[in-house]
Amino acid sequence: MNPEIGIIGGSGLYSMPGFTNQKEVAVETPFGPPSDAYMVGDLEGKTVAFLARHGRGHRISPSELNFRANIYGLKKLGVRRVISLSAVGSLKEEHRPLEFVIPDQFFDRTRGRVSTFFGEGLVAHVSFADPICGDLASTLHRACHDAGVVAKLGGTYLCMEGPAFSTKAESNVYRSMGMDVIGMTNLQEAKLAREAELCYATVAMVTDYDCWHPDHDAVTVTDIIQNLTKNAENAAQVVRCAVKAMGAAQDRCKCGRALEHALITDRELVPAATLKKLELIVGKYFAG
Repeated sequence: MNPEIGIIGGSGLYSMPGFTNQKEVAVETPFGPPSDAYMVGDLEGKTVAFLARHGRGHRISPSELNFRANIYGLKKLGVRRVISLSAVGSLKEEHRPLEFVIPDQFFDRTRGRVSTFFGEGLVAHVSFADPICGDLASTLHRACHDAGVVAKLGGTYLCMEGPAFSTKAESNVYRSMGMDVIGMTNLQEAKLAREAELCYATVAMVTDYDCWHPDHDAVTVTDIIQNLTKNAENAAQVVRCAVKAMGAAQDRCKCGRALEHALITDRELVPAATLKKLELIVGKYFAG
């Protein structure tokens, strides 16, 4: 089974309904273990790999996630396109709970997270001006329409450290900066997917308004859990529609060539151990 499509499920989404012929696949990486075993199976006639970002049972906090292992594991399985599903808070009145946003930008407010495969004698600077795959994002937006889910294409996902949520002061500053939604995980995934030359796009599922909203204090944990559950149901439908609409991976986008002009280090000076560690990612640029 060689999955070409990878799905990363966030809070509330720990499995993917509709899988057939599924099996659990443990993947070893040079960066340690991924969040969980990958579930590989058939969905809408295609082989797909699913990973619960926080582990089944939600055991791993955002700051503890091994982002490198998660993305490397998908690459090792043969995945070329990654659909990331993420619960978020809304920073704008227009993004209502139970609606989806497919952001085209990220803003980093994390601290000290590792978000690159490179180092140890091999330097790379990838282009990240447009951090998501436009083709995949458009496919996901159409899939939302087909699934009957209200969704906006475009917007900025602010990635905060967590695990605590924002103060009101922070939330209002983010709003004044024009941010659309706030979450804790997707920026590192997007950076690493770009370095791994994978197409990547996020479906940001709004659970509630962030604490800036005057009605925020009236929202209960029960309300949020209900929204998480409903969003998970909607996300499963969106994924099914998106996977069904996807043909074979094409090279219209630049994602599969992201490292073409990004590797800066003199090839003769790259340590053998580093090259071996990153063979899966950079091997084609050192062949011959």
